[in-house]
Amino acid sequence: MICFIENMLLRIHISPTNIRRVELPQRPQSVDQLKSFLSEKCQLENGDFLIQFEDPDFNNELCNLNDINELPAEKATLKLLWEEVCPSQGFAGDSNSVSSLDTASMPSCHSGDQSPESSVLRNLRSAEKWPSTFNIPTFPLDVELRLRKANEVYQQTNKPLNVSREMKSQILDKIVQAIFDIKAYPDAYEIQSVASSLVQKHPCLTETGKRTGWDGWVMSIKFKLGNYRAKLKEAGCSELSVNCKRKSCEGMVERPYMKKPKRAEVNFLPDHPEGHTEDSLEEVRLTMINEMKKKKMDLTVIHRKMQETFSLRRKEVVKIQPLVEEIRERWPGLFLKEEICMEFSRICNVDLFRQFNESIDKYTAPLLKLYRKRRDSLGAQMKTLLDKLDDQVTDIVTHRKRVALEGLPLFLRENSTCFLKMCLDTDPEDHSTRDVRIGILTVVEDDVGTSASLPNVINHAIILEEAIVLQDIPDLPAAFAYLFGFLYALNMEYPKELKYTFEVIQKVFMDLGGTCSARVQSLKSKLL
Repeated sequence: MICFIENMLLRIHISPTNIRRVELPQRPQSVDQLKSFLSEKCQLENGDFLIQFEDPDFNNELCNLNDINELPAEKATLKLLWEEVCPSQGFAGDSNSVSSLDTASMPSCHSGDQSPESSVLRNLRSAEKWPSTFNIPTFPLDVELRLRKANEVYQQTNKPLNVSREMKSQILDKIVQAIFDIKAYPDAYEIQSVASSLVQKHPCLTETGKRTGWDGWVMSIKFKLGNYRAKLKEAGCSELSVNCKRKSCEGMVERPYMKKPKRAEVNFLPDHPEGHTEDSLEEVRLTMINEMKKKKMDLTVIHRKMQETFSLRRKEVVKIQPLVEEIRERWPGLFLKEEICMEFSRICNVDLFRQFNESIDKYTAPLLKLYRKRRDSLGAQMKTLLDKLDDQVTDIVTHRKRVALEGLPLFLRENSTCFLKMCLDTDPEDHSTRDVRIGILTVVEDDVGTSASLPNVINHAIILEEAIVLQDIPDLPAAFAYLFGFLYALNMEYPKELKYTFEVIQKVFMDLGGTCSARVQSLKSKLL
C-alpha cells in the first residue's frame, strides 16, 4: 500500500498478498494516530497491530516503530504485525503471541471464526524464495535425544552415528515435508543445501569416506522427496497431478503434456481453499463479474474476490490454457493494473513493481556502460539508441532506463522488431497489433515532432495475441513490469526470439529461478 503524507511515500505491507494505495489527509503526529488512520482507510477490523519500518541505518532491516520521528524523511516501507490473543498462546504482551498474518483482521482461536481471506491464504505457500540457509525441522523426541548424545560423542571422538533404517526414515519424512512447504520441485543445488545444513546441525550424521560428508544424504532426500510427491499426487494434490507425461493421464485431454513450474512459481497450482468447491468458487466469480459491471467499482471487493478465486483461475489457466481473450472474458479483474501486481504476488510472493524498479535503478548505469563499450560491434540500431540518449536534455533519468531496456535484446543478440512496436496516436489499432503475439506498443504523437529523433511519447500499451490488453502506461519500465506480470498470471511462454532477454528479467532483475544460461550468466557477471 502506498500513501503520501506531506510528500512522504509510505509502502505498507498488510500481508504478502494485501497491498493497497491510500492517501492520508495529513502527517500523523504520533504512532497511535498513524494506526488510527490506517485502520480507517484500510477498513481494518482491529487496531491491535505493531508497525515495523525498514531502517536505512541498519541496511533496511525491520525495526519496531516507537516514535513517528524515527521514520525516514521522504520515503519509508512499513510492515504490520498483528497481535493474537488466545488463551492457549498467552497474553498479547507475550512476544510469542505476535505474528505476521495474511489478513487485515485479527484472527480468532477457532478456525470457524477465521476471515474468508485468511482461510483462502492457508492453501498458499508463504516463502518468497529458497532460504540461504535451510532450517532443519525438529524431529520426533526420541530421534532428537539420540542425535544430541551422538553429537556429543562426535565432538570428542569424531565417530559418526550408525543411523538405523527407522531413524533415517523419520529424519527424511520431516525434511521432505519442510522442503515441500517451500517448493515442490527443488533444484539440485537446493537439495544439496538441505543435506549440508543437516550435517552442520547434526555433525554425527557426517558420512565417512564421502567427498563432502553428505553426498549420501543428497540421494536419500531426492528419493524420499520423489516418493512423497507420488503420495501427494495419489491423494489428489493439484500441483502434482497436473504433471502428466503420457497421453493417457486422466483429465488431461486438452493438453496431455503438462510441465511442472519452471520459472520459480511458488504457488503454481494450489488446491481449492478448505470449504470451497469449483461450484462455490464459480459463484464468487460471478459476483465479482457483477461488481466489475458497476459504474463505480469497489476495488476492495474485487481484490477480495480475486484472492478467493485464485485456485480456480490457476486451474483454468494452467490446465486448459485458454486464449487470452477467453481469460479476459471470464476474469476481467485480472486485467486491472492493481490485480496484475497482486496476481504476481500470489504466484511468486514477490512485489512486482518494487523488485523491478529497484533492479532497473541498480542496473541502468552498468548496462549503458556495457552498451557504450561495445557500441561499434552491436550494430546501427544500438548506435541510434545511444545517439538519442546523448541528445536527450529533459527527463534524462527516464530516458536512460528506456534505453537500457530497449538495448538489452540488442546486447544479447536477439531480435526485438516484433516485440517493441511504435505507432502514431492516429493509427488504427488492428494495424499496430497485427501478427504480434507478445509485445509492447509505444504510442507517439502524430505531429511534426515525430519526424525528429525524439518523438513525443504519449503512453504505452501491452499487446497479447494481437490485442491490446492494457494501455495508458506512463513509461517503458512500467510496461515491461506489467508485461512480465501478465506472462506469469496467464502462464504464457517467453517469446522464443527473446528468451535470453526475459531470462535476464526473471533471473537477474526479479531474482527468480536458479542457474542461468551461459549467455545470461556472462551478462550477470559483467553487471556485478
